[in-house]
Amino acid sequence: MPPTPAQARGFFGRRIRKQPLMVASVVLLAAFVLSGLSAPWIAPFNPASIDLVHRLEGPSAAHWAGTDELGRDTFSRLVWGARLSLAVSVSVVAVSLTLGLVIGGLAGYLGGWVDTALTTVAMNTFLALPGILLAIAFAAFLGAGFTNLVLALAIGGWAGYARLVRAQVMAVREREYVEAARALGGGGLRIFFRHILPNIVQPVLVQASIGMAGVILAEATLSFLGLGIPAPAPSWGAMLNDARLHLFDAPHLVLFPAVAVACSVLGFNLLGDGLRDQLDPRTQLDVGI
Repeated sequence: MPPTPAQARGFFGRRIRKQPLMVASVVLLAAFVLSGLSAPWIAPFNPASIDLVHRLEGPSAAHWAGTDELGRDTFSRLVWGARLSLAVSVSVVAVSLTLGLVIGGLAGYLGGWVDTALTTVAMNTFLALPGILLAIAFAAFLGAGFTNLVLALAIGGWAGYARLVRAQVMAVREREYVEAARALGGGGLRIFFRHILPNIVQPVLVQASIGMAGVILAEATLSFLGLGIPAPAPSWGAMLNDARLHLFDAPHLVLFPAVAVACSVLGFNLLGDGLRDQLDPRTQLDVGI
């Protein structure tokens, strides 16, 4: 008998209470997402507003995270940087996941020469290259900007999703219910979207969660190198790059953006681990659902 909604909520709540790291990830990501979405309302100052009179001030009641070398409010730049990182990570994962589903799905479902061509020529070629170096090369070639940054990161990130989707599709396409649907005359697209895709969502969600962490770190790296969103847009990586010259006289300029990057990356990694445990059918056997 399938579980009722109340039973499902109770099971999920019990699993959460047994996994404090999952709770920590939810708290970290809630702070990250809410900061990004509500940046226009919670930022006390314009992140690009220059005030040389109050440059390099430490944390105070007026400036909770201090000010940078141009007198800009660090807290305001942090929350707007969260908004930028959230937009970039969601966009990159969406593009990479879409490409991975299409290419990996075709390779895994059709097999034969299609699988050989896509796997050997496309996937293995991109997987053989270090992702961050590939992103740096494309970012330098395309130039700075939000769209170019998303493209540069997605070009280097889709192959991992495609490999995962291909492996999952190849495992599911031989199941009895897929064979039965095929015997009943189901078309290829109908079989894929109705019988195969729903059964490969779980590992893809886990990969997407971990991929969000990788994108945030990669975006910060490219911005640190001057290949991300151009100034005056606030970016955590650009903030770290600007703070290098003031590591000893204004350490708060390094501390706060570094903690922001670390907490957001940690949150998504913990979420990925938690989702993997939550979505594993073997963990449901001891609660009877």
